[in-house]
Amino acid sequence: MTYAVSASLQAAVYGALAGDTELSALVGGAVFDAEPAGSLPDLYVTLGPENVRAGSDGSGGGAVHEFVISVVTDAAGFSTAKQAGVSVCDVLIDAELALDRGRLVSCRFLKAKAARAERGNARRIDLTFRARVDDG
Repeated sequence: MTYAVSASLQAAVYGALAGDTELSALVGGAVFDAEPAGSLPDLYVTLGPENVRAGSDGSGGGAVHEFVISVVTDAAGFSTAKQAGVSVCDVLIDAELALDRGRLVSCRFLKAKAARAERGNARRIDLTFRARVDDG
């Protein structure tokens, strides 16, 4: 197992989401590596937690990253958040992301959970993805 590719994967995921014109148009460019303090946009995307487990094989060190991308909105209902969630999936599923270290073998959708967020009437969709990386 190696955690060595984690920062590179995070940077590539963030770059792909922040650089996607369709997603950017939907959320007004509000894609964050971490939820900012202070007032928040009405609709935004943020990188969330990740879990990593061993994924090494005979060819070298690797890992499987399960990471969450959250879409949060103050809008009534889930419609706008779901549209942004679709764009997130379009960007990440089977993505060919260039990493500064290592190589992305695959990126797949794992699951989603839509619920009211902790603050006010906000709604939140947590999209979980599974990425397999190797450090060869």
